[in-house]
Amino acid sequence: MSSFIDIITLDNFQHKMPRWDPDSANHLFALVDMGSNGIRFSISDLSPPRARLLPCIYRERAAISLFDALNKPPTSPNQQGGTAPMVFPPETIKLVAQTLARFRAIAVDDYGVPPSQVTVFATEAMRRAQNAVAMLTAINAEVPDLVVYVLAPQIETLFGSVGARSGFVDVKGLFLDLGGGSVQMTYMDTYAAKARGGHEEDKEESTEVGYEIAAALAGESLPFGAARLIRVLQDAGADVQAAETQKLHSGMGEAFETLRAQFPTLAATVAEARERDGPGIDIYLCGGGFRGYGSMLMHNSSVQPYPIPAIGSYAVSGDEFRRANHLLKVNAEFDGKIFGMSKRRRTQFPAIVAVVKALIAAVPRIRSVTFCAGGNREGALATMLPREVRESNPLDLVDAPPYSTPMPPLATAALPADILDTLLSAFPPITAGALNPLTSASVFNLHFGPIYIRQAWARAGEDADANASAALHDAVAGNPGCPGLTHVARAILGLTLCARWGAGVSPIDGDLYRGLRALIGATDPDALLWADYLGAATAALARVVPAWPKSRQAIDNSIRFRCTSESGKKLKILLDISISKTAARGLDPQDLVDLFKNVAKNRADTKVAVTVSQLG
Repeated sequence: MSSFIDIITLDNFQHKMPRWDPDSANHLFALVDMGSNGIRFSISDLSPPRARLLPCIYRERAAISLFDALNKPPTSPNQQGGTAPMVFPPETIKLVAQTLARFRAIAVDDYGVPPSQVTVFATEAMRRAQNAVAMLTAINAEVPDLVVYVLAPQIETLFGSVGARSGFVDVKGLFLDLGGGSVQMTYMDTYAAKARGGHEEDKEESTEVGYEIAAALAGESLPFGAARLIRVLQDAGADVQAAETQKLHSGMGEAFETLRAQFPTLAATVAEARERDGPGIDIYLCGGGFRGYGSMLMHNSSVQPYPIPAIGSYAVSGDEFRRANHLLKVNAEFDGKIFGMSKRRRTQFPAIVAVVKALIAAVPRIRSVTFCAGGNREGALATMLPREVRESNPLDLVDAPPYSTPMPPLATAALPADILDTLLSAFPPITAGALNPLTSASVFNLHFGPIYIRQAWARAGEDADANASAALHDAVAGNPGCPGLTHVARAILGLTLCARWGAGVSPIDGDLYRGLRALIGATDPDALLWADYLGAATAALARVVPAWPKSRQAIDNSIRFRCTSESGKKLKILLDISISKTAARGLDPQDLVDLFKNVAKNRADTKVAVTVSQLG
């Protein structure tokens, strides 16, 4: 076991994690965070001079809840015994192993990340599972050279807080991270650290983390993550719920008092708030649970539709933050889609609110709350950087030359025409009286196919909803990559790229999205169908071939489209997606099918049916 599992602690993390070297020939780093609520994978380019920005060039999330996969635990999160063992079922072990194999292949084979710069770490669910060894053995069998690290609670606090801090120039306040299995609390004050001129240990080695280590040492990890706590609230009796809620409140209060005693600037802020009616304490929140609370606050903001479709750096006053009961009521009564909130997150929302209420009760006066995009992965990357890079002003680097493009040199890569040919094969044959993508306004006949294809893999490291928004705004702002496009061409390009990213349209973008569709629908309603269909087909291709294809043969060896149609009262488009056994490893076929779920959704005369098969 020692060859493929290790525990990362504050004492050894600098030696276990990959090291960043500004003179290295390759600055790509891949990270897999095996969290309790899902497994997140990202590739980041830490090339100078933009390393401080932690630019992400590819990201993907596997909806595998390791905590849910464990057999139902004892009712009390703190109870050590119980009748039901907490073990991963065999099907979950197999799926996780295949998923990590897929992620590793994307990193090393498709993007060229050195194997030594691929890191996998696990958190609360793996720490609790009684058969964690079986999981790790299966991973080792599937990917022998992949090391899985299990994070000690203090390291999880370190990575989470440093990741949240990385999104700002300077910070001073409490940092909390709410995951599926646990919640961490600590405190950071970069102003005080800079005023002291750093710590003595920093002088010996520039990669020491100074105030961040102090935060990790003083931080507390409580076993009240959203996935764990919701089970108590849904399944336990009233007495157990009351007892566990009390433990949560007392644990949060004790954690806060520990931090107050450890950090003089926090103690001074608390004293000022209590004794002299001072402004109060600033709080920074990260983790999926807290981001869900922020999304609900954004949904209920007085500014509607809220103009920025991203939760990162969204801030509210302490008074707004305290509206927990109102938000709980909205979550229970609102039937529509809330932007940024998945069905799973809304199911867990009562548990999230319980944690928020415990935080409100623990902190004497909250001035502001800021929701952070960064977390464990960003923190792990940031701690690889030397202090002078980590503490530099990120705003100075925004205009620095970015990582050029995920597309390899055209001399060795598939041409845009090759990729367009593959996508065209996803369309039904042209027959008399049938819908025709070559006569409707589309990427194919408006002659901007190469522009579209060059953007199909761009921004793969960004959030899909943010990419959908960017596609719409880039199309109308005159910067889609080529001047001189007509209004129709801009609308088609924007809508097709928006569909490629799932068309997760935020409220502020709704009017723009509807306006572009109205522009096309007024003259060519069929073009809307093909824009949605091509976007979904492109998303399927990019899911199977995650980076710009290295050759036409590489596409054909991984994925094939075959499409037919049946005429009648309703045109039925029958698409089969064949993928190779290698490409299918760790990939859920239903995910590919679901990419097309909204295509032709509002058309009474057309239906799209998608199947996935193995490429023979």
